[in-house]
Amino acid sequence: MKMKVLHVTLTLFLLLGYSVLAQNKTVLFTVDGEPVYTNEFKRVYSKNLDLVKDDSQKDIDNYLKLFVNYKLKIAEAKALGLDQKPSYIREFKNYKNQLSKNYLNDNKVTEQLIKEAYNRLQTEVDASHILVRIDENASPQDTLLAYQEIQKLRGRVLQEGFEAVKKDIHNGRTLFAEELGYFTAFKMVYPFENAVYNTPVGEWSQPFRTQFGYHIVWTKDKRDNRGEVTVAHIMLTENEKAEQSAKDRIEELYKRVKQGEDFAALAKQFSDDKSSSANGGKLNTFSAGQLSSKIFEEQAFSLQNVNDVTKPFKSEFGYHIIKLHEKNGIKPFSQLEPELKNRIKRDSRSKVIEAKRIDKLMAQYNVSTQTDLTPIVAILNDDFFTSTWKIPSDFKGEETLLTIGNKTYTQYDFADFLEKSQRRRQAKVPLKKLVDDNYKVFVESNLKTYQEDNLEFENEEYAQILSEYRDGLLLFDLMETEIWNAAKQDSIGLQEYYLLNKDKYYYNPRVDAIVASSAKKNIIKRVETLLENNKTIEVIQNGLNSDTQINVSFIVDTLEVNHQALPKGLNLTEGVSKIYKHNDAYTVIKIKEVLPKMSKTFNEAKGNVISDYQDQKEQDWLANLSKKYKVVINQEALKQVKEELK
Repeated sequence: MKMKVLHVTLTLFLLLGYSVLAQNKTVLFTVDGEPVYTNEFKRVYSKNLDLVKDDSQKDIDNYLKLFVNYKLKIAEAKALGLDQKPSYIREFKNYKNQLSKNYLNDNKVTEQLIKEAYNRLQTEVDASHILVRIDENASPQDTLLAYQEIQKLRGRVLQEGFEAVKKDIHNGRTLFAEELGYFTAFKMVYPFENAVYNTPVGEWSQPFRTQFGYHIVWTKDKRDNRGEVTVAHIMLTENEKAEQSAKDRIEELYKRVKQGEDFAALAKQFSDDKSSSANGGKLNTFSAGQLSSKIFEEQAFSLQNVNDVTKPFKSEFGYHIIKLHEKNGIKPFSQLEPELKNRIKRDSRSKVIEAKRIDKLMAQYNVSTQTDLTPIVAILNDDFFTSTWKIPSDFKGEETLLTIGNKTYTQYDFADFLEKSQRRRQAKVPLKKLVDDNYKVFVESNLKTYQEDNLEFENEEYAQILSEYRDGLLLFDLMETEIWNAAKQDSIGLQEYYLLNKDKYYYNPRVDAIVASSAKKNIIKRVETLLENNKTIEVIQNGLNSDTQINVSFIVDTLEVNHQALPKGLNLTEGVSKIYKHNDAYTVIKIKEVLPKMSKTFNEAKGNVISDYQDQKEQDWLANLSKKYKVVINQEALKQVKEELK
């Protein structure tokens, strides 16, 4: 079962023909002759070092074994032809296109747009607008009519006011008059944002055009951005088994907070948001627009002073109360810059960047274009406007029409581009203009494609990320086929594995219990007595709580003994426990039944069995791969790697 690893020296590597020095890279090992270089191993090791929880994996020799296993899987994936699957090719192409966008634009222009966006983020604007819809490719006549219409509406709104004009014209199809509320940078398309921020408060802008049509905008107000907040919350969700509704329980907890009980302690004990309850309900800092729940966000920003608490409210996720920990303005530029850079590349600002990029690439790749497009105009006809035009069968189109770097494009390439990109048009335009416009698109499209195709050779960081994704995609497909799905479908193997490892699958001890808690020891003593006398929860609540004073809260459920509501060291016997100080409150528990540790049935343990069985199949599979593929490790290179990673 041992991996067939041949340990050799650097001399032998050179004799085997690896041009390490010529490539300016050092081979760490090979898999069936395919080299893996030291720089890749060092980069992956250093990148993942902080993520590794098992100290044994930080050992370079142990990590190398994992890395070799990884490369064995990649070799097997390629041997199975997974990299030739249409689904793989399609997904990798989509990722490559997306990733390349981060490396293709003009950084100087991007920096200017970042600074502008940051300045605008300081201010929220309240605006209304009027829009005359018109297609981006509308005829000159229709464009003129739309412009005249927006000019007329601007005159009307200045005389009659927005509300009157809105009531008269808004139809939600061709004419829009809308109140937009407060927003800030990135919420609207860039030309619209420019108009809003550049128009003084109280005034209407001049007409401007976006992809939607002609607008005028009324900048009604500007205010400082609300910044960001840090809050804690207690969330309760409905539980059919619970005797009280979530709404009633959150009201109780709110009253306890207002009575002076510790918010964090109550969150630890009662909050159903397990991701925050252990931290006293505290959430990561957020700003306007970051949360999926607008209800929660508005409640959080409504808090003005540290330690203020909202009244109970309901969101899409449950019932909450929120406590304010901290409230700050916009982050410093240095902290926001990376985020702004990414947002700009996804925003309509990208058109500005794109134009600068084209200018730069035209010079960088020594582009040669053709101004005489008469041969192309000559083969076009009106069929183009109905999307039925075909390249004439006798058209050769062999002359070069475009050169980018070492790549040439002929007249036929451009004609093919026209045929594939044609679409129905409502209005005809002169054929020469059509050809000129499309040639510009043709040049820019091929210029960007050329840059993208060569980017992997021009940018090392990009090449590394692309390689990781390429292999990761293969690995996922391979594991899904060979291990994950295979294990799930192997019903006999799963049953046999369960029977051989039955002792691994069990329930921890549990209690069917009533858990009562209070901030006051004298109250919990009274609860203790009442529980011993078999009084119902309803009777106890009616006697100790009121509409204005909540003295005790209950949980009624079957709980594992390590549940957050149960104190450590709880005596697991039926009856009423002693009083415990737990989670900064006093707690007493009535145990109705103790459920001992017990084995799970196959169906109860199935999820864990599948996971463990998959692990076993993977180990057996890796052993077979290590026999199938010959791994050769360069010991001198490994020694050098260890020195460098000390």
